[in-house]
Amino acid sequence: MMRRLLQPLWFLLAVAFLIEAWFWDHLEPVVERIVALIPLREFKLWLERRIESLSPAATLVVFLVPVAPLYPLKLFALALIAQQHWIAGLAIFAFAQVVGLGIAAFIFDLTKPKLLQMRWFAAMYRWVIELRAKAHAYVAPIMAAIRIRMREALGRKGGGWGARTLRLMQRFRKRVQQSR
Repeated sequence: MMRRLLQPLWFLLAVAFLIEAWFWDHLEPVVERIVALIPLREFKLWLERRIESLSPAATLVVFLVPVAPLYPLKLFALALIAQQHWIAGLAIFAFAQVVGLGIAAFIFDLTKPKLLQMRWFAAMYRWVIELRAKAHAYVAPIMAAIRIRMREALGRKGGGWGARTLRLMQRFRKRVQQSR
């Protein structure tokens, strides 16, 4: 009985984890484009040279410190949400989350070889990759069912505002994919 009650929670946690992973995967190229536009290329080369001279433990500090200043901003966003300033709180939280993931992806790209030299970090990294695969496997059947229902709703003529919204989202998604 308890297991059945916890199943939606596990599903939501898996979806949240996959959303984070998706942002991580897709923000890294965005950060690289930003680095290409802003004169950060020299900074990246300078940082790479400095990281090469550090020990793996010191590299861990380089990885963790840049995202730490964003936590007070996230707490401020949560306080806004608690005071029923939903839009401002969610916007600030989303901004902090995206910026934090972008910075973490950028720094992790530079520090990954050194960090993986630490056995515990390599084990944790493998565990996260395995957890990601399990989350995909857990969410995949439900997402497939949602896709089938969306196709059915999109296939009907008319279909109400929900079907029109789904068609609009599908067209937008195709445009975004074609622009890549």
